[in-house]
Amino acid sequence: MAVSEMRLYDENNNRLYINSEERERFIKAAEKADRHVRTLCLTLLYTGCRISEALELTAASVQLDARLISVRSLKKRSKHVIREVPIPPALVDALELVHGVRAVQRNAVRAQEAYLWSHRSKPLYRSTGYRWIKEVMAEAGIEGAQATAKGLRHGYGIQAIRKGIQLHMLQKWMGHASMTTTAIYANAIGKEELDLADQMW
Repeated sequence: MAVSEMRLYDENNNRLYINSEERERFIKAAEKADRHVRTLCLTLLYTGCRISEALELTAASVQLDARLISVRSLKKRSKHVIREVPIPPALVDALELVHGVRAVQRNAVRAQEAYLWSHRSKPLYRSTGYRWIKEVMAEAGIEGAQATAKGLRHGYGIQAIRKGIQLHMLQKWMGHASMTTTAIYANAIGKEELDLADQMW
C-alpha cells in the first residue's frame, strides 16, 4: 500500500486496528490456542511485523537473552535489510518453550534453516497463518475490518504511540521506509490527548 493510501479507517469508516480492549482479549484467546498458533499470534502482536515477515523467522532470528527478534524487512528492495525488534519476556518464554530455540541454536546451520512455523521444512503457507489469526480473532470475539493480521500490525503502532514510544523508534521497529508512514499512528488519540480532554470535562 502506498504511503498516501495508508490509513487507520477504511472507506466505510471501519476501524483497521485492534484497540486496547481487543488486544487483551486477543492475548487471552491466543493463550488457549494450539501452541504454534499461540506463538505466531503473540509474535505478530508484540513485534508489529507483517505476517510474511513472521513466517520467514527462524530459530537464528531470535536473541533470547537480548530479548530481540531480527526481522528481515521484506518490503525493502535490498534482501538484507534487517531490523531488530525488542520483545517482552512473555514472548521470549513462549518461543523457547514451544520452539526450543536454545537447543536449535547450538547448530548454527540448522538454526538458519529451522523456520519457527513450517510445513515440510518450508515456511508455513501464508493462507494457513491468516486462518490461524482469524480463528483466534473469532475466539476473542473480535469482528470487522480490524480482525486481521494487518489489524494486529496497526494495533502495535497505536499501542506504541499511546505508551509514549517516539516516532523514529517506532519507524525502525515497524520497518517503515518513511517517517510519513509511521506518523499516521500519531493521529490516533493518545494518553496525553485523553488527559487533556479529561481536564476539559
